[in-house]
Amino acid sequence: FTVEECNQIIELGNGFVREDATTRGGNKDKIRKSEISWLHPCNETAWIYRRMTDVVTELNERFFKFDLFGTTEGIQFTRYSSPGGKYGRHVDSSSGTLIRKLSFTVQLSDPKRYTGGDVCLYLADEPDVMKKDQGCAVVFPSYVLHEVKPVTKGTRYSLVSWITGKPFK
Repeated sequence: FTVEECNQIIELGNGFVREDATTRGGNKDKIRKSEISWLHPCNETAWIYRRMTDVVTELNERFFKFDLFGTTEGIQFTRYSSPGGKYGRHVDSSSGTLIRKLSFTVQLSDPKRYTGGDVCLYLADEPDVMKKDQGCAVVFPSYVLHEVKPVTKGTRYSLVSWITGKPFK
């Protein structure tokens, strides 16, 4: 996404009703501290869905080759505020839904406007810290352990969603 598109998404996301993010176990303050709203498919969000579908489809064909259905849960707009906005180590599994196969996150904030908030993937003992370039998308298998480190200054905005499919064979 361009800088202008990121700013447009932030404005759009902030216009929707926000709620405190939760976790399946309900132990949100220890694991997760953020506010979310949902960007469901509609005229206002169609271009976001189209862009994300194109990116995920291309990356899946090139790297993962998973059997996918699509985005069935909507796109989550997330606001991590200082001090301490975070989402501790977790994998993106969910009960009562289709199998989450790919996860994606889009960096909406200008990285100069906040500190902390690194997205880390744990593919080995040491985490891989993802780029913070505004508009950058990170796509990874949903079973990969990952986290968002605490934001220590400013506010970090992102989009997050999951691409579902049939159970792995």
